[in-house]
Amino acid sequence: MKNIILGTAIALTSVFAFGQVDRSKAPVPGPAPEINIPEPIVFDLDNGMKVILSPNDKIPKVSFNLVMGSDPKLEGNKAGLSDIAGDLLMSGTSNRTKDEFDNETDFIGAYLSANSSGIYLSVLTKHMEKGLDLMTDVMKNASFPESEFERIKKQYESGLYSVKTDPSSMVSNAMAKAIFTSNHPYGEIMTEETLKNIKRDDVVEFYKKQYTPAGSYLVIVGDIDEAEARKIASERFGEWEGGVPFEKEYSKGVLPQGNRVIFVEKPGAVQSVISISFPIDMVPGDEDQIKLSTLNKLFGGGGFGTRLMQNLREDKAYTYGAYSNLDVDRKGSYINAQGSFRNEVSDSAITQFLYEFDRITEEMVTEEELELNKASMAGSFARTLESPRTIANFALSTYRNDLPADYYQTYLQKLSNVSQEDIMKMATDYVKPNNLNIIVVGNEEILENLKQFDADGNIEIFDAFGDPKIENTLQPADISKQEVFENYLMAVTQTSKMKKANKKISKVKTMKRDAVVVPNQAPMELKMTTYFKAPNMTASKMEFNGMVLQEEKFNGSAGVTKMMNQQGGFDTVELTKEEVTNKNKTASIFPEYSLLDNEEDFELLGIEVKDGVEMYVIRYTIGKTTTTTHYNKETSLKAYSETLEVTEEGPQSIVSVYSQFTDYKGFLFPKKTSQMVESVGMTATIKDVEINGKIDAKKFEVD
Repeated sequence: MKNIILGTAIALTSVFAFGQVDRSKAPVPGPAPEINIPEPIVFDLDNGMKVILSPNDKIPKVSFNLVMGSDPKLEGNKAGLSDIAGDLLMSGTSNRTKDEFDNETDFIGAYLSANSSGIYLSVLTKHMEKGLDLMTDVMKNASFPESEFERIKKQYESGLYSVKTDPSSMVSNAMAKAIFTSNHPYGEIMTEETLKNIKRDDVVEFYKKQYTPAGSYLVIVGDIDEAEARKIASERFGEWEGGVPFEKEYSKGVLPQGNRVIFVEKPGAVQSVISISFPIDMVPGDEDQIKLSTLNKLFGGGGFGTRLMQNLREDKAYTYGAYSNLDVDRKGSYINAQGSFRNEVSDSAITQFLYEFDRITEEMVTEEELELNKASMAGSFARTLESPRTIANFALSTYRNDLPADYYQTYLQKLSNVSQEDIMKMATDYVKPNNLNIIVVGNEEILENLKQFDADGNIEIFDAFGDPKIENTLQPADISKQEVFENYLMAVTQTSKMKKANKKISKVKTMKRDAVVVPNQAPMELKMTTYFKAPNMTASKMEFNGMVLQEEKFNGSAGVTKMMNQQGGFDTVELTKEEVTNKNKTASIFPEYSLLDNEEDFELLGIEVKDGVEMYVIRYTIGKTTTTTHYNKETSLKAYSETLEVTEEGPQSIVSVYSQFTDYKGFLFPKKTSQMVESVGMTATIKDVEINGKIDAKKFEVD
């Protein structure tokens, strides 16, 4: 008992002593820890390649990261060439087809990727030689098959449609053009026109000039010693030949004279994406970089404690998140602050952004917020040191950016030394609160409220690709809106008169259509089956490996949609009376056939010339959904459509491109339909169409 009492007394004494600590003062930070970063092994090959080796035998794996040495090039009217070339590098070589390449990579469990600026291989040590066979085959012998070139271009075509509805892409494009302009590689944006200009020969020529050993870097990390690394580098890469790397200096960006407001319209948007940005004159390793990074961290660089988050989220409740970013690059650097805000507070949000930019240049940051963010940055840096790949990348950055040899060894010391006065100096030197690019993507209804922020009150209107918007003037139509639909129906029924088209369509009592849907972002096939039963019953089902993912049923008087949820069950939504009425307006084997009976719902806007082809443009609004469809004037067939549905969560868009119209049982259907649902792309390919076959009535039953 005596020992227990004694122990309790000692414990209580400790508690009381701890309670007497002065908590009004922040603890004095200890000295910055010394970093002992192992020196990588660095050597040069005769062909101009620099090899950086970081051995680590803890895991039986090794990685090879080949980085090209050329600067980015202006691509002009072929903007996007480097992106396409990078995507095509893994599409086959003169020794292997794409399928053979993929199978061999999968067989050894390797990870191999390539882009316009390099190739990366990660492989088990025991399969290293086989992995290097594949890597060096891409490096020297990429063949860019015509079929793969066309496939990739089609993917990009679909992706460009999504840009027009994706606010993140819109704001990114506008920012790039505003900061760097089209005279800088970082300001070049792929458009439908530049994509059309890119030919396979351009890709081959790019590859020959870009993939060259001179000025390149080979970073080797993992279970390999110096002797073996030198042997591999010499045998696998030493005999590689090529031209000299491309080098060019570009402008550091354009600082606006007075605040510049740029607006990009996203019809129906209930939120605005706001970006405030400006260029800075800084390159990697600049003596101010660590100090400016610290300023960015506490301003809005991550976490709930930053100034932007505390103001715009915690205090004003304008948004879920507001952030800032410092991007330091050899060829162009900038600072950007961004967030998404409700329409009604968009102008108020900009006011608070500007307030914070002013405040950071006028008021000294507190010691507490400075030390808190420095500690966070130090912790993040320390965690990166756990990866051997980080050490090698430090060496790559040191050589490529001509950094001091001890740049990373002294990082924590330099970070620890950043003072309140340093932050103030960084703010006054780099942040110009009255010379900002204020970019807003949103609904046109907020446009008037933005004029107050522009230096001259004249807001610039950009399109989705960062170019000044040019209003598309449609030519007057030379036929009626009914004739557009009738011509389309005669084309798909392969008849010469509408009377014959009506007769042929009226004979269709049922239809079943089977298609395969392949998402652009995933190597998987979905099965989609659609059903029709005259006069107005429809159903569809999407499956993956026999598992139903989504199902829709409409029996003419009621409808339901079922979608698989994360728990493996289904979320069910029934159509309202209004939705049933609207559904009946297009419930036919061809929507145009039903719409002809509802002439008040659609209008002919005129003729638009697109890629040299004249197209009739028809728009119809049913409920909250507006569809704009283009019909080829010469063939009368449907070319593409844009559908916009305004919901409580915001606008949802679908862009569909129709191609390869094929005869199925006497009717023409587009064999391929490429769709972009917001930013998600997919391609549906019809496998079979059955007309007037037997369909179980249960397919249309609404449970």
